[in-house]
Amino acid sequence: MGVLLVTLAICMTLGYKQSVLKAQGKEYACQLQELKKQKKQLKKDKEDLKEFKKYVKTDEYVEEIARDKLGLVYKDEIIFEPEDSK
Repeated sequence: MGVLLVTLAICMTLGYKQSVLKAQGKEYACQLQELKKQKKQLKKDKEDLKEFKKYVKTDEYVEEIARDKLGLVYKDEIIFEPEDSK
């Protein structure tokens, strides 16, 4: 009788541990999927930054910043500004 109770207790413990491990496995699988998505996004961001790094070294970028941020224009350019509609 004692051996039967010990065997039953071991089986119940193993069954419980198995269910816990399955739940953890599912949780880890979800975490893995999320990390894969993050890795993919980070790779894309890295490529975007590489392209931007190339772009900021171009004359086109320098001209864009000079126009937009500093308001500079070429000597022969004419600027038309809209009249205030007051």
